[in-house]
Amino acid sequence: MVIQVQSRFYTPEEYLDLEAIAEDKSEYRDGEIVPVTGGSTDHNEIAGNLYAHLKFALRQQPYKVFIGDVRLWIPTWRLFTYPDVMLISGDPTYYSDRTDTVTNPQIIVEVLSKSTRNYDQGDKFDAYRTIPEFQEYVLVDQYQVYVKQFTKTAEGYWFLKEYREAQQTVVFSSVEFAIRLTEIYEGVTMQNA
Repeated sequence: MVIQVQSRFYTPEEYLDLEAIAEDKSEYRDGEIVPVTGGSTDHNEIAGNLYAHLKFALRQQPYKVFIGDVRLWIPTWRLFTYPDVMLISGDPTYYSDRTDTVTNPQIIVEVLSKSTRNYDQGDKFDAYRTIPEFQEYVLVDQYQVYVKQFTKTAEGYWFLKEYREAQQTVVFSSVEFAIRLTEIYEGVTMQNA
C-alpha cells in the first residue's frame, strides 16, 4: 500500500492572513508556505551593518532602505519573501496597498547561511531578476570574508565581482555608495565557520 501525502496549497491572501498572526516568518512559493529559518547573531550584524551604512550614506536622497521585516512580492514567480536588506529608488510600490509588502527593489542584499546559500544564489536570484527595477544583488557570506556583487548592465546582462580581502571596497553601481568589507563584517565573530 502506498501512502500519498497531499500538500495544501494556499492563495496569496490565505498566506498573508496566516503570516499576520504567525510567530515566525514564512515564505510563500507558488501556493506552498515554507518556514524561514532563524538567523544567527553574525547574520544580524552583517545585515544591520549594511542597512545602517546605506541608510546613513543615502539620507536626504530619494531612496528607502528596508531590513528583514519588509516582505517582497514577485508576481512572475508567485513568491513572497523577506530579503535581508532592500533599497528602493523613490517611493515603494505596494502589493494590494499593504505597507508591509513591496514590489520594486533596486538593490537586494542577502546574507548567506548554510541552509539558504544555494537557494539565494539559484532560484531566488532567478526570481529577483524578473523584477523590472532590480539592478544589483549583493551576497555576503557570514562564515568567511567573501562578498559577491551582481550588477545588471545596460544590455540586461549580469556582471559578477567577488571580494575576498578585508580591505577591499564594494562600490555599488546603481547608487552612489561604497563600503569596505571591514565595515560589512564589523562585530562579526564567524563562530559557525
